[in-house]
Amino acid sequence: MSKDEFSALVLEERDGKVAAGIQRLSDDRLPPGDVTVRVRASTLNYKDGMVIKGIGRLVRSYPHVPGVDFAGVVESSEHADFKPGDEVVSTGWRVGEIHWGGYSQKARVKGDWLVKRPAGLTLEQTMAIGTAGLTAMLAVIALEAHGLTPEKGEVLVTGAAGGVGSVAVAILARLGYQVAASTGRAAEHDYLRDLGASTIIERAELSNPPSRPLATERWAGAIDAVGGVTLASLLTAVKYGGSVSACGLAGGNELSTTVLPFLLRGVNLLGIDSVMCPKTGRIAAWDRLGRDLPLAKLDALTGRAGLKDLPGLADKILHGQVRGRLVIDVDDDGV
Repeated sequence: MSKDEFSALVLEERDGKVAAGIQRLSDDRLPPGDVTVRVRASTLNYKDGMVIKGIGRLVRSYPHVPGVDFAGVVESSEHADFKPGDEVVSTGWRVGEIHWGGYSQKARVKGDWLVKRPAGLTLEQTMAIGTAGLTAMLAVIALEAHGLTPEKGEVLVTGAAGGVGSVAVAILARLGYQVAASTGRAAEHDYLRDLGASTIIERAELSNPPSRPLATERWAGAIDAVGGVTLASLLTAVKYGGSVSACGLAGGNELSTTVLPFLLRGVNLLGIDSVMCPKTGRIAAWDRLGRDLPLAKLDALTGRAGLKDLPGLADKILHGQVRGRLVIDVDDDGV
């Protein structure tokens, strides 16, 4: 491979179906942008699985390089905030969807979309966190802003063995909260307890439509990565004045509920968006992650895979078969 060639996972649309394969590309194939980055690592999010499998019409044109997140070293820059050699992190801004992403050994993006590597975290650790972990931190910050404190009671995390959920459990436990972790995977109970969960809630307890508009008050707050019936069910049991950070739709994007939790208990339903979150909010969240996420726990919830493994992993994450987080070694391309 010549110096200006690099490997990338490229999606192509053929007869209405999306096919993924490793290709060698040259620098002139990179999209417009004012910063070019030599990617060191990426990660796998639920949305990445959707993009790779061509689900949800998230990609507007092909060929396309997916990968919502990446971390690496600036190779060249026309942006005032970055210079060659700077270590940077990219999450969100529709990178990997409408703009070529991080499943590549090189990426070119707008410098406004980048943040410098947070103090106290390596590039690999930022990808162990990735969009999922950033979302979890934003969800915690939103709950705190609406008055949640450890003494108010137990906090529920749904989809707890997934990427967002795993990081949320570890952060909340580190901050002194009692954490109830909901999962449908019995094999993950010990894993969740190791992350800091004090109670395990079987997914089936929340997977049926609520029988009453209000149930017994139980949760001081919740981080919901599932949506659908699960969100509708947990809303009925949030304590007076409690809040729910909604940040996922693995269980569906429809919400059938009543207004009674909001009107009679003052419950707050908080939408969490990490894609278009302003840069100031991102930097604050990354700073908190560097302080409040126990790195030993982060390592325990992180697996590793190569660029070449991504087509198979897409199916697994969409079917709830990926535990925690995965760091993707973009140099492990199988070429």
